[in-house]
Amino acid sequence: MKIAVIGIGQSLRGDDGVGPLAVRRWQEKYPETANLPGLQVDVREIPGLALLDLLDGSEAVIMVDAVKFSSPPGTLHRLSLKQLSSFTTDSKSAHGWGVAETLRLYLMLNPLRQNIPIRLIGVEAEQLEMGSGLSETVVQVLPQVCDAIQEEVRTLLTS
Repeated sequence: MKIAVIGIGQSLRGDDGVGPLAVRRWQEKYPETANLPGLQVDVREIPGLALLDLLDGSEAVIMVDAVKFSSPPGTLHRLSLKQLSSFTTDSKSAHGWGVAETLRLYLMLNPLRQNIPIRLIGVEAEQLEMGSGLSETVVQVLPQVCDAIQEEVRTLLTS
């Protein structure tokens, strides 16, 4: 099975940098899984529509990104494709063209791929100010984010 693990976020915009950092830390914490054949690991600061190319050829996708709902900062969210598709095109994204919109476009262009497992591990951001690093709250949940990535990959590999 070809699984794409993608960390999304701008490292110079506060907690938005959690996606790439979490994926890199997961690779360090779980190298035996991260180096398995069939896993495509990538980090992207501002993927926009380039996310479409990362999805092509994958049989499953796990994305890690900062989210801003109304949960306490540091809360982990695991969203399925169906849950992601409920976001409207006016949702705000630091990535220009948002992840939900990109996935919607991808599925419109590739209707036969509607059933591939796509999961987003979202980390509730505390602050997204330009030029700041991760908040302490988000730094503290990085180990749980790594474990969530590992669990999602393992689940996909055994299904």
